[in-house]
Amino acid sequence: MAKLYFYYSAMNAGKSTTLLQAAHNYEERGMRVLLFTPQIDDRAGVGNISSRLGLTREAFSFDAEFDLFVQIRDEQKKSQVACVFIDEAQFLTSKQVLQLTMVCDRIGIPVLCYGLRTDFRGEPFEGSKYLLAWADVLGEIKTICYTGKKAIMNARLDESGKRVTEGAQVAIGLNYVSLSRKEFGLEHVSPIQYRPPEE
Repeated sequence: MAKLYFYYSAMNAGKSTTLLQAAHNYEERGMRVLLFTPQIDDRAGVGNISSRLGLTREAFSFDAEFDLFVQIRDEQKKSQVACVFIDEAQFLTSKQVLQLTMVCDRIGIPVLCYGLRTDFRGEPFEGSKYLLAWADVLGEIKTICYTGKKAIMNARLDESGKRVTEGAQVAIGLNYVSLSRKEFGLEHVSPIQYRPPEE
């Protein structure tokens, strides 16, 4: 049975590198793969997946209205697809995550998604929320905070390197740093308001 996978991490853990390596492994064995990346992520040009190691690969680009199920079904009719890879999967809509479950369940193609769980305020992205709920397999790609502890959060920095805690959820091209939850200071950044009562 084909499965939906979600590999998540904080920033700079090597998600795109891992995706490109996995796609290469399939192709090295003569199998066809499909790669998808969101249009909004144009850092390496629209329709390109790029890693910090300098690897770049063309991919189908999608926006919020793009029907992944139809595209993958049509590609499967042309030539057998062994696996589908989604980069920056946090930018998927809930409907697109549902479409990917159908790619697995109806067409029988495994789908591997790579992305962030949360934004710079610790809030879940829409795509990540549904992938965490619906994926058959969840996997963490680990990275570390400057303290040496495991990093699970993503802090946004401005041009001068100062922490930013307000703004739009999606802001491509800004600087981010991976932090442990303690260093992130979730209680100061999250829109969920809570202060412990005085003892």
